[in-house]
Amino acid sequence: MKGNLEMTNEILLGDEAVALGAIHAGLSAAYSYPGTPASEIMEYLIRASAGGAGFKAAWSVNEKTAYEEALGVSFAGKRAMVSFKHVGLNVAADPFMNSAITGANGGLVVVSADDPGMHSSQNEQDSRFYAQYARIFCLEPSSHQEAYDMTRQAFRISEDLGFPVMIRMVTRLAHSRATVASGPAEPQKPLHPGDWKDWTLLPSNARRRFDLLIRKQADMIALSDALPFNSLEIRGDRGSLGIIASGIGYNYFREALDGNGPAPSVLKIASYPLPEGLVRRLFDHSGAVLVIEEGYPLIESSVKGFFGVPGKEIRGKLSGELPASGELTPDLVRKALGRAEFPGRGPVPFKAAGRPPQLCVGCPHADTLKALNEAREAYPASIVFSDIGCYTLGALPPWNAVQSCVCMGASVSMAHGGSDAGVHPSVAVIGDSTFAHSGITSLLSAAASGTDMTVIILDNSTTAMTGGQPSLGTGPGLFRLVEGLGVDKGHIRKIEPLPKNHAANVAVIREEMEHKGLSVIIAVRECIQEGRKKRS
Repeated sequence: MKGNLEMTNEILLGDEAVALGAIHAGLSAAYSYPGTPASEIMEYLIRASAGGAGFKAAWSVNEKTAYEEALGVSFAGKRAMVSFKHVGLNVAADPFMNSAITGANGGLVVVSADDPGMHSSQNEQDSRFYAQYARIFCLEPSSHQEAYDMTRQAFRISEDLGFPVMIRMVTRLAHSRATVASGPAEPQKPLHPGDWKDWTLLPSNARRRFDLLIRKQADMIALSDALPFNSLEIRGDRGSLGIIASGIGYNYFREALDGNGPAPSVLKIASYPLPEGLVRRLFDHSGAVLVIEEGYPLIESSVKGFFGVPGKEIRGKLSGELPASGELTPDLVRKALGRAEFPGRGPVPFKAAGRPPQLCVGCPHADTLKALNEAREAYPASIVFSDIGCYTLGALPPWNAVQSCVCMGASVSMAHGGSDAGVHPSVAVIGDSTFAHSGITSLLSAAASGTDMTVIILDNSTTAMTGGQPSLGTGPGLFRLVEGLGVDKGHIRKIEPLPKNHAANVAVIREEMEHKGLSVIIAVRECIQEGRKKRS
């Protein structure tokens, strides 16, 4: 990365290509909450901003906050980007959906990185459906170069349309590397606030703005048809097989062809709403159409509804030619094309040992879970509601210590519900960063209700699971925050999870489980990996 941002070729992650594209588009500010596979976007931006690039890049307490911070920059007339993983878009859904009504002033780009195959996620939801739901324009790159180019273009499209624009990434593109050619940087936009009536969603303003959003749909479809990232190649006789491929699915299609045999007609989809004119041209030429898309069958279901005619076969995930879950591969695409599998090396002549994920040796969470397990021995009916973080691995051997993992902050709310249902002791285990993200309001509710439950906050001073990003809910301020939420100071306890403190920690946990009311135990010990980084 060059400080003067001159034209250059660089080998970048897909995430980094998005970040560089935003910088070169005249970015003024970017916000994010860490989550795989999106974290590297903000990490790149923070490194670049530290080098005097003249824009702000910061981690936020959660995705909703990040989105609203970016929206404020856009309202002021400057270019802003917000990025997160796909389930983070759920957290940001309220401002996201409403920003489609308020519109954007300065360009506002929303990057949502999906995780097909659930490598590090609770689900494999498809962010394109969110864009369709909000009725905003969405771009989907198929290469690192397109990730860079589309990000630059997205800011211009956002300002031309007057609405946010989404860029949908997926894990394989976000976390692989390729050469990216970058162009000269654009200057930042000056402050130019717009009309407050567009941003104040009183019913009269909201109805007017929603009517405008509906009218803009035709412009978005026309833009899709004209966008050079979409391309149509007509080949073969009329009535032959046609292909619609989007995003990384287009790469898999090209790889599956392998230069052997005649290539079918192919429409490369890179934007949504769909380029209806290009789709119609492909359908007019083809007797059957195979849709290759990573994620849910958005394109396949759309073309079935809009372009399906008697005798026109549409194949894909809905028809079973491609699997409905998990990631696509060139072999799966090749099979759907009716071609033989690529030759392989045959089966491995031995069975590899299983290597399930596990906590790092010396992890403070391990000592806390060990103490928790011993404290629970007298309570066979207890339930430990866990959360999103490294400590979720406590569900696996040798700990077998936690019984749930649903979404950020859910542990505290579920323990509250469990207590209301009669569970005793009802225990929540949550990390410091996750508590700041989504656990605060849940604990406020429990304190107001005087709920009989025990909350264990694991304060390891970082957001460890996603790479050691800063936590906004750590240190002495965490104790003051918990007390400020209404928890009795006498039942806010501190433990240090070390083997030498095991017996004392068990005693503290057991005492607070026996307490008839709300108690919070904060286990304070720095993440062992982050400590090593500081000392090196």
